[in-house]
Amino acid sequence: MTIDGKRVAEEIQEQVRLEAEGLRRQGVEPTLAPVLVGENPGAKVYFRTKRRLAEKLGIRFRGVELPADISQEELVRTLRELGQDKNVHGLSVELPLPKQLDFHRIAQEIRPEKDVDCIHPKNLGKLLFGGAASSTYTELRAREDMFFPTTAQAVMELLRAYKVSLAGKEAVVVGGGTVGLPLSVLLLREGLSTVTVCDRNTPDLGAVTKRADVLCVAVGRPKFIRGDMIKKGAVVIDVGINSTPDGIVGDVDFDSAKEVASYITPVPGGVGPVTTALIMAHTVQAAKGLINA
Repeated sequence: MTIDGKRVAEEIQEQVRLEAEGLRRQGVEPTLAPVLVGENPGAKVYFRTKRRLAEKLGIRFRGVELPADISQEELVRTLRELGQDKNVHGLSVELPLPKQLDFHRIAQEIRPEKDVDCIHPKNLGKLLFGGAASSTYTELRAREDMFFPTTAQAVMELLRAYKVSLAGKEAVVVGGGTVGLPLSVLLLREGLSTVTVCDRNTPDLGAVTKRADVLCVAVGRPKFIRGDMIKKGAVVIDVGINSTPDGIVGDVDFDSAKEVASYITPVPGGVGPVTTALIMAHTVQAAKGLINA
């Protein structure tokens, strides 16, 4: 069965719209300020997508576009100004950044209370605080002070929406980057199951992926995981977005994988719409937290 990410995203969007409306009745206009540096095509598309969705949901969009040759000091100054601006509630930086900019330094300049992409070390640290057994993802998502990396959270929300139980299951995450590492922690928290994180260069990768009851793939390689690498009946979550001459495709070969998987996300239309919806949800969450601080 194909997992309908658009449907899950629409459910999140409706809740966001209602909450944004409630904030406006209190005299607060929830405001998102993503910062776009340079001309990266993917980053520009995501920036525009956020603008359209924010306008649809009643969230003010105060995007900032900066030149690719901006200095580290200038970008830091911009982020600090937005962090101090009481009329801005959600703050993020579109990736990738130009090479002269240090992502780790930039991440630390985003005010944690406005960090809707969850890249500040303080927010990332909360995922590990107390160990994986201290709170499940379901428990943590109810906390108003808790942000999650949006793509990793989108995967978890899709699994929840389709009632995929993680208890006693083996989850395999292919790709240990900015999505794979936090996702592995969330999977471990929710099911206390066996979680394996591997890389596209892992020896005999197919043998590892074929163990997975839940297989999540985020390696940035078009159609990298084939159907013969997937366990019969597995749930497959494809995080990849790759531009090819044939259009946008995922990291999983959808046509061969759908013959084996019990559930599978399409690309586009799977993880992506939920990720963007969660940015809006985090903006409203941040607005609530800031007015109650």
